[in-house]
Amino acid sequence: MKKIARVLLTLVVVAASCVGGYELWNYYLFSPWTRDARVQADVVTIAPDVAGFVDEVRVKDNQFVHKGDVLLVIDRARYLRALAMADATVAARKADMENAEQQAARRAKLTTIAISDDAREDAIFKGNSAAATYQQAVADRSTAQLNLDRTVLRAPVNGFVTNLTLEPGNYASVGTRVMALIDSDSYRVTGFFEETKMPAVKVGEQAEIYLLDGSSALRGHVESIARGITDRDNLAGPELLVNPNPTFEWVRLAQRIPVRIHIDEVPKGVLVSSGMTATVVIEAPPHQWATLASLRRWRHALQ
Repeated sequence: MKKIARVLLTLVVVAASCVGGYELWNYYLFSPWTRDARVQADVVTIAPDVAGFVDEVRVKDNQFVHKGDVLLVIDRARYLRALAMADATVAARKADMENAEQQAARRAKLTTIAISDDAREDAIFKGNSAAATYQQAVADRSTAQLNLDRTVLRAPVNGFVTNLTLEPGNYASVGTRVMALIDSDSYRVTGFFEETKMPAVKVGEQAEIYLLDGSSALRGHVESIARGITDRDNLAGPELLVNPNPTFEWVRLAQRIPVRIHIDEVPKGVLVSSGMTATVVIEAPPHQWATLASLRRWRHALQ
């Protein structure tokens, strides 16, 4: 009797181990969760549209700024002088235009006895030319004003200044990046889910985000799913033909699909920084035991 009991106990333990192993395998292979997730955010690079020495840097490293706040000022005195010169040029060109127009109007009243037709037409052409020169001066003055306005660089978004090394007195060139600003309204999590788990990942599904620092979980939802990843096997050879890598038939690694998670709720006191590692768990429908599901499929197949 004891021998039969030991055999039965052994069979129960083996069966439980098999079921547990199968359930564990199913959980790791098909349940919608991943440890391969990253916190991401959009980075706005600040680059001046005018060149000159930096007069002021009005922010500090890691400082939060609002959209429209002044970040830095570049060589404002130089561009004030340029605007003053443009104003003087506009005034001079306007005087030339008015004088030429008056000359043309005066000569237009004279008869052919006092002035020739060629002289009258020449006065009209000079008036038109002076008017065009005046319009060009006005346009140049507008450009000078634009350059002056752009000596003051403002934050285009709400965010955090990061890795700031710029100091007053540095020379800033046109188009050279001088500052990075992390858009605080763009924080999100990108989870890279194995393709075997994708059937349970749906747009709109709720998600829990666990940062690696062990803080309280963040709440979010699936915002979108990537529709393509790089095909590493589709490489062109020397003859522009596909050059697939050799693979073992019994080993097939699941590809990972990027899933964008919108962050809905951040617990108080939790630091969210772009680049942090996280685990994402999608709240899929209630779990169904894989063993029971397999038995039902097997029974249905027999029928």
